Amino acid sequence: MCTRGGGRRRKSSMCTRDGEEERRDGGGRASCVHGTEEEEQHVYTGRRNGGGRAACVHGAEERRRKSSMCTRGPSPSQGLADATVIAKVNSSVWDLDRPLEENCSLQLLKFDDDEAKAVYWHSSAHIMGEAMERVYGGCLCYGPPIENGFYYDMFLDQEGVSSNDFPCLENLCKKIIKEKQPFERLEIKKETLLEMFKYNKFKCRILNEKVTTPTTTVYRCGPLIDLCRGPHVRHTGKIKALKIHKNSSTYWEGKADMETLQRIYGISFPDPKMLKEWERFQEEAKNRDHRKLGREQDLFFFHDLSPGSCFFLPKGSYIYNSLVDFIRSEYRKRGFQEVVTPNIYNSKLWQTSGHWQHYSDNMFSFEVEKEVFALKPMNCPGHCLMFDHRPRSWRELPLRMADFGVLHRNELSGALTGLTRVRRFQQDDAHIFCTMDQIEEEIKGCLDFLRTVYDCFGFSFKLNLSTRPEKFLGEPAVWDQAEKQLENSLNEFGEKWVLNPGDGAFYGPKIDIQIKDAIGRYHQCATIQLDFQLPIRFNLTFVSHDGDDKQRPVIIHRAILGSVERMIAILTENYGGKWPLWLSPRQVMVVPVGPTLDDYAQKIRDDFHRGGLMTDVDCDASCTLNKKIRNAQLAQYNFILVVGEKEKTSETVNVRTRDNKVHGERSVNECMERLKQLKASRSRNAEEEF
Repeated sequence: MCTRGGGRRRKSSMCTRDGEEERRDGGGRASCVHGTEEEEQHVYTGRRNGGGRAACVHGAEERRRKSSMCTRGPSPSQGLADATVIAKVNSSVWDLDRPLEENCSLQLLKFDDDEAKAVYWHSSAHIMGEAMERVYGGCLCYGPPIENGFYYDMFLDQEGVSSNDFPCLENLCKKIIKEKQPFERLEIKKETLLEMFKYNKFKCRILNEKVTTPTTTVYRCGPLIDLCRGPHVRHTGKIKALKIHKNSSTYWEGKADMETLQRIYGISFPDPKMLKEWERFQEEAKNRDHRKLGREQDLFFFHDLSPGSCFFLPKGSYIYNSLVDFIRSEYRKRGFQEVVTPNIYNSKLWQTSGHWQHYSDNMFSFEVEKEVFALKPMNCPGHCLMFDHRPRSWRELPLRMADFGVLHRNELSGALTGLTRVRRFQQDDAHIFCTMDQIEEEIKGCLDFLRTVYDCFGFSFKLNLSTRPEKFLGEPAVWDQAEKQLENSLNEFGEKWVLNPGDGAFYGPKIDIQIKDAIGRYHQCATIQLDFQLPIRFNLTFVSHDGDDKQRPVIIHRAILGSVERMIAILTENYGGKWPLWLSPRQVMVVPVGPTLDDYAQKIRDDFHRGGLMTDVDCDASCTLNKKIRNAQLAQYNFILVVGEKEKTSETVNVRTRDNKVHGERSVNECMERLKQLKASRSRNAEEEF
């Protein structure tokens, strides 16, 4: 028997269609078709009496007689009908069985569409939630789709969740899928829902704190009733393959002072073959996990006494500094001026910038002499002070300020994840102060900069232009001019790009860049963002060529690496720990064939080290020569230099690579100079090019 918690199958649960961040903003609210009081009574009575599916909902029956995609829409082939996950009506995702309320444009979305995936995984979360209630009988909390799958949080009074429970949960999910339970969308009064959810303090909190309308929507699926904005697939049978693969503990709303919840993660697909491919991919990603490789390669670690702040060990620090040095070298070529700014500012600065009103919860703040100060979470306000500290002339523009200053953001403890989500970090942050007419050339320079950096790493990338949102600030003519210049820059850049209308920030349009790693994952790192509002908030001006001292600059926010910490995580996983020579903290290992050659090996090590190469020597007499070579290869030393009596006599080394390619005997000086050249050129394949 699977049930561990009394099998309370008729409880309600709550989730949102979007991810964790959106659900905190009030998940569950949605506009929808109005139900009747009689309909509400059927839903509530059915739950109390065990008839979660049995009670006929009169309002729903009435609505089914109206036109919907499945009654009056185009007549798709059976293959298309089976492949369709959800509809899109006038740019909004829409249940396939939901009535069409007016003339509209209609799209049918398949699983390969991002919005369809979110709906598919959201529906899968409902299925898993139903199974969790049967097994644990606890209080379901949130169950959203995420970037790769979905999860559900549950509060349990005593017992926890074990991976041993997964087979049982999966079997229950398969049973629910086989039943083809329909997803039914209903709108219920808030007061009715508060009564229905009175056993669950978490849902009552959300209803009281997030739902501000008299009614909100629920979705019924078998015996489960979810407070949810939807939409969903037609029925549970649309889920063809589902796997539960992970569990963890978290806190309510991610806050450490709130209740501890149990989180269970799942993934689902419309084809079992896709699940098999996902499992293969997960195994590869597991082997490349930067947290695992960081430990194995002695690069970095974290400590509970400073959560979210990384301790970079010597070899990890080498990678960190090499990345910063790379960007610095490009700054010198591209006319950027590096500055150093304070870490701590009076809160008045953040009030001026607008961050205090919208971001103070994410800042570390404290009182000093009855004034409130905060650690900076970004550099732009400090750079505005630098621009404004003396009168500026048009001759100084564009002014490109770069800053590697330490930043702090008070991320929720439950969200901290290795190097990808930290509290202390540095960015290759820069702000370009320019005129409107200079935007196009500056954007071209930013795009060329990111291509240079990403080509060096071996990343491909995709570009999206996000234009003004509905609630933008500023003059339409200014936005028109800026967006046109961004378009021109992208067209001249020569790479494919996609337009995302309405997806820009309220203070300016932007270019979003996603890089693709070695196993096909996309990561957002670079930022190119125009800002018309910050110069206004700080009253920044410059003297124009005709003497007007009230001209307003435009700010371009840009970063290529983004957070250096996060980029190290991405690079670690992209290379699988096999660092290219210029970034490698283990570039050369010198291996003497026996103890009598230790002094010669040590001398070579010292010479190479002074030459700027990360070099070690293995003088362990307990290991055979082959064992030493193998150890160096497993540790990912790019080059292994073997020295014996012959090499000592001729002042040479015998060169081989970590992949056991033998380059043979070379003079010490020739070998060192060649490696220095390959390092300086930032070669991605130094082992082949040697």
